[in-house]
This record gives sequence, structure tokens and C-alpha cells, in this order.
Amino acid sequence: VDDARLEPDAVGEHIDWHAATEAELSMGFARGDEACLQEVFGRLSPLIYTIAYRALDNSSDGEEITQDVFVSAWRARDSYQAEKGSLSGWLIGITRHRIADRQRARGRDLRLVQAVTNTTDVHVQPETLSTLVDRIVLTEEIGRLPHPRGSILQLAFWEGRSYPQIAEQLDLPIGTVKSHARRALLHLRTRLAEVTS
Repeated sequence: VDDARLEPDAVGEHIDWHAATEAELSMGFARGDEACLQEVFGRLSPLIYTIAYRALDNSSDGEEITQDVFVSAWRARDSYQAEKGSLSGWLIGITRHRIADRQRARGRDLRLVQAVTNTTDVHVQPETLSTLVDRIVLTEEIGRLPHPRGSILQLAFWEGRSYPQIAEQLDLPIGTVKSHARRALLHLRTRLAEVTS
């Protein structure tokens, strides 16, 4: 990343954060640029909200945690180290902690209800948080894959199509379909490791 791109020019023009890469946003965020924060929020808040909402099954909790994650991240931006992981991964890590806090609070509330009502048959077995996060991140990343890779994975995993069926539907040689699928899976494995580490 060219640091010069992240500095205002001599006449005081602001950086176009809308066109910035994630690496550039990470640097701007760490430096405390509020316009950068707005762009980061615009790009990543839907993902943070989706994770929180799906984990807690409550839109109010999802909205509250999303706000809390960004406020906490902004206050702790000096502790963010871009060389240790992506900004999105760091924010997801904060989200995990906030969700766990909320789930513990819910557990205390549930135990209180059980004690008051003398019932123990109120049990919720939600999808594990790590599995949920992985699934949401993968869905988003598959949506970003260029054609035909994204289409191949969507057909294979969401519609259960075989490689021969995909090859016929997309009018591609089966070897090409397999090659695209293999490369797409390698890309997703790398992205998942980056984002959720």
C-alpha cells in the first residue's frame, strides 16, 4: 500500500475512502480518520449485524451489538495491528466477544426465569457461533466471486448440483468446472482464515 495515497494533498483534499482497498482502510482507521470510519461502517456493518442477529435471533440485539462493536473498535483503534490480521477479522473478533457477553446475560436471565417458574424445559440449542460466523462469511465471499466461479459454487453447494450438471447448465467443459471450483475453494479457505483468525 502506498502511504502517500492516504495523506491529504497540499491543498487539503480529503482521501476518497470509498475507493480504498481494505488494507488502505485498515491504515486510515488505525490513524483515526473519521471519514475512513464512516466508510468502514458502511462496508462492514451489514456483516457485523448479520452475525449478531443470526446468533441472537433478535434485531434489537443485532443493532445494539453492531453499534457497540464499532464504538469499541474506534476507542481501541490504537491496539489494532494490521500486520496481525484484517480489519474485518478484528471487528468480527470483537463481535464474537459481544455476542458471548449477551448470551451469558441471557443465560443468567433464563436461570432466573427457571428458578421463578420452577421449570427446566426451556432450552435453546443455537448454531455454534464459530460455525455461524464461518457460514455467513463464506456466503458473502461466494457472492463476491467472479463468474463462473461464484456460480459454480452456488450451484454445487446451495443447489446440490453435480459437476456434470453444472457443466451442462453453464455450457462449460467439466474439466473447466472442476478447475474453477478447486481454485475458488482455495481462495475461500484463505479468505476464511484471514477474516475469522
